[in-house]
Amino acid sequence: MSYPSLIFAIAALAAAFVLATRRPIVQQLRFGIYTSLQRRPVIKRPAPERKPNLNGCHEVAVALSQLINEDGAGCWPPRADHDSWPLALRPYKDIYLEVVPCLSEPTVSLDDSVNAERQSKFRDSMRKLLAERINIPDVVAILGAVEKGDWSVLSRDSYNGFYSCIAVCRHAFRWATIPVVKVAQLETTLVFPPELDAPWPYLQNHFGLTADSGNIMSNVILGFDPSGTERVYKINVGAAIPGLVKSSEDAFYRIFYDMEKQASHALPLYYSMVHAIAAFEADDKPSCLRHIDDLATGLRGLLRVFYSSLHERRIAHSVWLSYVQGFQAWGVGRVVGGEFVKFDGLSGNHVLIFHAVDAFLGIGRYLGDRDTQRYIPRNQRALADALRKSSFRDRVGEGDGRIEMELSEIAKQLRTFRAAHRSRGLTYLEEPAPERRPMTAGKSVLKGETLREALQPLDDLMIGRIKQTV
Repeated sequence: MSYPSLIFAIAALAAAFVLATRRPIVQQLRFGIYTSLQRRPVIKRPAPERKPNLNGCHEVAVALSQLINEDGAGCWPPRADHDSWPLALRPYKDIYLEVVPCLSEPTVSLDDSVNAERQSKFRDSMRKLLAERINIPDVVAILGAVEKGDWSVLSRDSYNGFYSCIAVCRHAFRWATIPVVKVAQLETTLVFPPELDAPWPYLQNHFGLTADSGNIMSNVILGFDPSGTERVYKINVGAAIPGLVKSSEDAFYRIFYDMEKQASHALPLYYSMVHAIAAFEADDKPSCLRHIDDLATGLRGLLRVFYSSLHERRIAHSVWLSYVQGFQAWGVGRVVGGEFVKFDGLSGNHVLIFHAVDAFLGIGRYLGDRDTQRYIPRNQRALADALRKSSFRDRVGEGDGRIEMELSEIAKQLRTFRAAHRSRGLTYLEEPAPERRPMTAGKSVLKGETLREALQPLDDLMIGRIKQTV
């Protein structure tokens, strides 16, 4: 595949996404012409003089296309349909919406017996509804057909929506009361209803995952309606729950979606990385520099989503730890191959765009192999691996000072973001929550005599990642 052919292929893909989603892509690349909906001047790019080596670039383009077509149901962020499901699957959503008003308690209890009773009551109710309304053989038959490649029984966007529904149902059953309480944290194993266990292996196998818990994609990104305006599976919905809790929950989870959603931010960032690699391999340094500059500009816009959202005015410190964060943790496990395996919950380090930019810059992975395979979907792993394999930063020559300077600027943006994430995140984690032990969603219960001691290992990890971001 030649460099112009790769440009043409990605441009066609971008045009298809615009038509499919009816959402404008701010930066479209067509036939070497850069256009912008932001009133920037149209620049006609000269054709490269040399034939590029597209072995690595082709791999990145294929990985991106596969991610969007398979996991995204043809667009990005991924489309999720929460309504057009086969009849056998529909009761799951109804059951979640029916039980979730009983999940959150406006009054926090410090009495273990009271909290245990609340858990038991919630789980008994959910078990009963699942047993009455779900026909497991019918559910397994549908998922088995999809596993064999028959997408006529369930479209990809409906599959995404169903995956999200089952994931949040499992997390709701896991904790059975919000705020998360000590008696729930002390659990090491948990027997789930067969109606929640039966579909889970099919769903996880489809996305190449091994965890019993959900992830950023299942619990957050895929939980939005097709328009991306509303979360379908909210946590704190009871009439007695304060509005501050509800607004903080919505604002927090929207951060993750918006980092992938913004057509003027995330999608062109992926395109810019692919094009920069292709141009570098073609020895077209001016084009490579322009694409890197596009990436740096887009990343600044994307990070503004974080800076403008994670603060007290949008997400209240007083409610986040107790009412927003805990639901996404996990902390229970099972015996696998003769050994007990404990799984964790969601973490900000599951977010795709940061995996991708790190890989593009040649920065090592934050997660090890085990956690990557547990919590990062297969096609996302493939894209990051392809970007890392094709990273050219260590091949930039002495005459490419501007390219190196722009790459360093991108690394600086990431480093600044990670420093801000550390300082802001710790202020939320340090809030008092006497009903529970110190815990993060991504690391489960933390060990330490004091809160500061419990948070220290996490702080050390964040400091270490900041130092690696160069």
